[in-house]
Amino acid sequence: MTDLTIRDRFVPTTGIHNFRDYGGWTTREGGRVKTGLLYRSGHHVGATDEDLRQFAEAGIQTVIDLRGNSERDAHPCRRVDGWDGEVIFYDGETASSPPHMDIDETTTTVEYARDRMMQLYTRMPRNPAMIEMFRRYFRILDERDGASLVHCFAGKDRTGVAATLLLHVLGVNEDDQVAEFVLTNAAPTFDVLKRQSAPGIEERLGRPLDDDALEALLGVHEDYIHRWFETAREEAGSLDGYIETKLGVDDAMRERLKARFLA
Repeated sequence: MTDLTIRDRFVPTTGIHNFRDYGGWTTREGGRVKTGLLYRSGHHVGATDEDLRQFAEAGIQTVIDLRGNSERDAHPCRRVDGWDGEVIFYDGETASSPPHMDIDETTTTVEYARDRMMQLYTRMPRNPAMIEMFRRYFRILDERDGASLVHCFAGKDRTGVAATLLLHVLGVNEDDQVAEFVLTNAAPTFDVLKRQSAPGIEERLGRPLDDDALEALLGVHEDYIHRWFETAREEAGSLDGYIETKLGVDDAMRERLKARFLA
């Protein structure tokens, strides 16, 4: 459980979707994930000056950008003037398109939309580029001091998996890991994501998408992250086995991450 309210978690923004602190969760051993160090969001292409002030006040020194080159080129993020932090990114493609926009002409109803998302969460644990970026994410959290922010396009799929994996490593129970994952649906900035995503989705389809299908693409569901867990277990025998063999998080790194991020 967590003692943070939903309002406490979300950073108030008008041009960034789902900007929030994903600390505050308690662990099975009675520890608590520190707040003020771990942030997540969608991309910052539409960030306002006030949004950037919030970013600066959070003291973020490292940004882990899970997008690929084509996304980064098409949607360059605004950064704080004079910011002296570091952006970690993959020099290549991490997905053929933002996951919620990986659609075709069949994606016209909520059932088809959710099926497309389930397919994406099946592929993600096997995607070499995403494996590499999750490895870098853990390595950066292990090595760099200060607050960090992980983001992708929408801040819900690739970013949601990254945050969930860290909470697992820190010892947060699975129910709370899933609660953090689906908290995206409570973000007060859904209109920002819709404004940034809906025109591209409808252009690719050649028609408007019904509201329920659009919500399935732009939101998250428990079965998405459970599908990711299931696929990872198929790949490595267990989730912990996947995290160790695929992502390089051994016992020593786990202990260092716990020492850094647990109170």
